[in-house]
Amino acid sequence: MDNGWGRRLGFRRLQARDQEILRLAIPAFGALVAEPLFLLGDAAVVARLGTAQLAGVAIAATILSTVVGLCVFLAYGTTAAVARRMGAGDPVGAVRDGVAGLWLALGVGTVLLVLLAVAAVPLVEALGASPETSAYAATFLRVSAFGLPAMLLVLAGTGVRRGLQDTRTPLVIAVIAAAVNLGLAIVLVLVFDFGVAGSAWATVITQIGAAVAYVALVRRDAVRASARLRPSKGEVLRAARDGVPLLIRTAALRAVFLVTVAVAARLGTVEVAAYQLAYLTWILLALALDSLAIAGQAIVGRNLGAGDVVGTRATVRRMNQWGLWGGVVLGLAVLVVRPLYASVFALDPAVASALSAALVVVAIHQPIAGPAFVLDGVLIGAGDGRWLAGAQLVMLAAYAPVALAVPLIWSGTAGLVALWFALLWFMIVRLALLTYRARSDTWLITGATR
Repeated sequence: MDNGWGRRLGFRRLQARDQEILRLAIPAFGALVAEPLFLLGDAAVVARLGTAQLAGVAIAATILSTVVGLCVFLAYGTTAAVARRMGAGDPVGAVRDGVAGLWLALGVGTVLLVLLAVAAVPLVEALGASPETSAYAATFLRVSAFGLPAMLLVLAGTGVRRGLQDTRTPLVIAVIAAAVNLGLAIVLVLVFDFGVAGSAWATVITQIGAAVAYVALVRRDAVRASARLRPSKGEVLRAARDGVPLLIRTAALRAVFLVTVAVAARLGTVEVAAYQLAYLTWILLALALDSLAIAGQAIVGRNLGAGDVVGTRATVRRMNQWGLWGGVVLGLAVLVVRPLYASVFALDPAVASALSAALVVVAIHQPIAGPAFVLDGVLIGAGDGRWLAGAQLVMLAAYAPVALAVPLIWSGTAGLVALWFALLWFMIVRLALLTYRARSDTWLITGATR
């Protein structure tokens, strides 16, 4: 670990393996939470325009985040590929894999730009928005579509930095970009009165700036390694091929939460409101634990590239311990702040009561979620995407019938609690399958490429 960071964070006495995990995980966590926190400020700016405008932006943002979220394979796949090359002592190959990831991101982003711009109105209408809200949502979505190539370049660029064992640079870029986005939104929306389009253009401009920063960094790396900035067609196709299983994995994972919110909506207005607040809490905790998964991607990819199976096993064991104890700490924290949290974020007494009950189950999730997230990251770093895709489909099949049965048996707060227990069942199945895979030797393939 960098001595300055080690002294400031108090990690000097930790073992070298722990230091490496935390060196990568802590900045990764900062980068993960920076954008959501600043987006809350962006939402506060739009809220000043009116309820219809805020609702429209919320609908458009849901569509946009789903599209971008499905493309997270650009970050995960690039991390694994670059880390393997670096571990194998092939910096030129690492940069070339990173460049291929950027070109793939640009191509996918351009296609999605066209599709989203054309399909903006049908997509918004499919979510059942009112005519007034739909107009704002369609406007925001059409403008935001122009930022999709940049957004995906940022994903791929982030993957390159992580593969190079650098999670601090993405943190710096994320914080600067989020702050710039908020500032531009204030100027374009409140000063120049551009409405929801101004908020969307603020995001587009910011994402372009962040993409330029990542491209510049990769260009610098390419110059240093004497690597070409134009990949071959085969390199781009290989990056696309490796990304397909991760795309399937992510889509199946998102389907789990689409099923969950659909069930919550059937339980009632109070229950779906409480579910949303509990879900946002779960997501924030997931980001904290997912930072360990990101560290796992980078370290495991590098170790396997170097042929270090023993070191890989040792790292996985240690990261599992971090995941378990991190989950225990976060779960206890939820239980401690639960009464205050429910009263602050749910002004309706009925919502507060339902939320308080749901948060108990959210707390129980955490010691299971920690190791599950870590092992997911480990297998992504190992390039085990095909198995992860199949396993995630099995998890979805195991979860969906249980979740869909909830409103047939329970209602009200009892139904909401049962739904979160159904999600707990999903996490248990997920951890069991990932543990089974991690204990095998099948995924331990060494070398510069899988």
